[in-house]
Amino acid sequence: MNFARLAAVVLLFAIPVMAPAATNSAVTVVEDENSFTLANGIVTAEVAKYSGNLIALKFRGLEMLDAGNRQPAYWSHNAARGRQETRVTIDPKTNAGERGEVSIKGISGGNQIGSGPGGSVVADVEIRFALGRGDSGVYTYSIFSHPTNYPATSVGEARFCMKLNDDLFDWMTVDSNRNMKMISTYDWNHGTQMNGKEMRRMNSGLYQGQVEHKYDYSANQFDVRAWGWSSSSNHVGIWLVNPSVEYLSGGPTKFELSSHRDATFTDSLTAPAPPTLLNYWRSSHYGGSICNIAQTDAWTKVIGPFLIYCNSGATPEAMWKNALAQADMESTAWPFAWVDGVDYPHQAERATVTGKITLNDPQAPDLRMSNLLVGLSAPDYSPASIPRGRGAFGGGFGPGGGGEDETNYLRNVSGGGRNADFNATNFPPRVGGNITNQLGTNPFARFGTNGFRGRGGRGGGGFNSGPHMVDWQNDAKNYQFWVRADADGNFSIPNVRAGNYTLHAIADGVLGDLAVTNIAVASGKNLALGKIDWQPVRFGKQLWDIGIPNRTGAEFFKGHDYFHWGWYLQYPKLFPYDVKYVIGKSNFRQDWFFEQVPYNDDTNNVTGRGNGSATTWTVAFNLPSPPQGRATLRLAICGVGTRTLTAELNDQSIGNVSNLVYNATINRDGIGGYWMEHNLAFDASLMKAGTNVLSLTVPAGGLMNGIIYDYLRLELDESPKPK
Repeated sequence: MNFARLAAVVLLFAIPVMAPAATNSAVTVVEDENSFTLANGIVTAEVAKYSGNLIALKFRGLEMLDAGNRQPAYWSHNAARGRQETRVTIDPKTNAGERGEVSIKGISGGNQIGSGPGGSVVADVEIRFALGRGDSGVYTYSIFSHPTNYPATSVGEARFCMKLNDDLFDWMTVDSNRNMKMISTYDWNHGTQMNGKEMRRMNSGLYQGQVEHKYDYSANQFDVRAWGWSSSSNHVGIWLVNPSVEYLSGGPTKFELSSHRDATFTDSLTAPAPPTLLNYWRSSHYGGSICNIAQTDAWTKVIGPFLIYCNSGATPEAMWKNALAQADMESTAWPFAWVDGVDYPHQAERATVTGKITLNDPQAPDLRMSNLLVGLSAPDYSPASIPRGRGAFGGGFGPGGGGEDETNYLRNVSGGGRNADFNATNFPPRVGGNITNQLGTNPFARFGTNGFRGRGGRGGGGFNSGPHMVDWQNDAKNYQFWVRADADGNFSIPNVRAGNYTLHAIADGVLGDLAVTNIAVASGKNLALGKIDWQPVRFGKQLWDIGIPNRTGAEFFKGHDYFHWGWYLQYPKLFPYDVKYVIGKSNFRQDWFFEQVPYNDDTNNVTGRGNGSATTWTVAFNLPSPPQGRATLRLAICGVGTRTLTAELNDQSIGNVSNLVYNATINRDGIGGYWMEHNLAFDASLMKAGTNVLSLTVPAGGLMNGIIYDYLRLELDESPKPK
């Protein structure tokens, strides 16, 4: 997708959508030797007993799935390879046809189970599909169970995936920016590969000359709850609808793949490349997430239920609006009363946690927090060490390894080694706190390397190189509960499971986060936390800042268009003399590019391959008099493709940021990945009265080996040192 793509987005007036005509048809479940079939007069869903795959889904007499695909709709970790138990868990014959549900469960017995694209895991895996009277779609959910007599294990790439009927669907909708008619299979198969197997320049069709890339359609999972495909000619749509995000990883800032045309890795001009829908709950994208299970863990997790929603309407826009309305209804109905027999607390067993966040920052007394996000997550923890051979089989990258091929990305990272960029050490402390808002720490050690095997070998999902902490940004093992607070800081987090949590708050305009530990939530008992004071950490008087602390680079130049391929090729044309920012004169929305990348010296480079020279950005600022004491340059970073960042002030080094952890946000056309703060403290005497110049240098390397800044701030502490 590229710049002319927006011109193809048709602005449609709201036209009433028609969900299927109301029907009172009873739900039926028909079982044969190989499958279950659920039907209610609106949709008909067929589920394979061997795997738990959804192998057919009909709506208005139309087959919605890619019937010729070996796995038209599947959970990445299926029930194959284990001892299987299949049963009807809700029999519509016993409830007058109100609801039916079927279960396909694989019993691990302590061995690897599953043969889906996400690989295997040492855990029992149960997959369920449910259908109610009048439902215009089918629900699905997956339950992982690991008793303490099973060996340690880890979960690799984990999602639900649907391959759709290519003869039917031509329009894809993720959000208001990505709501358009899509390329055809012919266009994809006749495209020219760029700097990754998943990137092709179109040589035909609606977007001829532009690059298609599945990561261009990644979305913030907290905000995008309904996404899908529709048919502009047959006037039907199919959508994935998340009623809750408690079972997803990464909290409210997690970007993930959502939908695209299947990126078939073949030179064939006739290979299938069907429309695809994804619901990811554990992945390695944009900084990744971790789900390591120790042998001593009695662990279970319920992923879903979420809805595969079918509708019809005059236009794709109308069908999308209807899907959004359906998402609101699903969220209101959560938790679903009909779920039973698994670790899924019902409404009476959950709690609502309320409170009010008040900002106490003497340096910004008039600051009003915006986009205040408040959530409950598991306390930061050190993940289990997974022995070799017990990681997620096939859960690594590459062909047969969970569907993601990282090879092209990692080769382009400075240093050249595939594993080098997962070897960062010593993350800085993350701003934390408790009710009294003391500064906490979150020391990271090592991101492991040997879990990432190019062809999905055994041990493919483990992070084994040493202890490191898991926080809400990369936790996939536990549940999280997040809401947006109101303009006054009031929050109400509903449907919280019983447990011990840390309460977090992040807000646009506030650097760092608030962390309140030891929040004990009891089953069925609401909890009022009252007023919580948030005193953001300061290392001195603020001299200047650039950007808005909001965990993305969206406010910088071209940041609103981040999802187009190849901005690193455009950078030298937009900033031929690099970024030269002047405090008090420059405007970060126009004068600060959203990603600092190596300078592409080859003006004929149109593929994105190859290297660029070092790029130095400068920040000039004036001081009225020579300062004394200690200064701190605070760098909030949300995209990392390089291993080091050098900083100089008035041609004197103030340090290097060398403990960066690659998160592929630039490679994947993202705007925000795993967020971290790096602080460089230095002697303030390096500054002088008059003009000072800060220089930030990204070293030479692959064109995507850069930095996306969230925010920059310089602070000065002139208090005398204690004697």
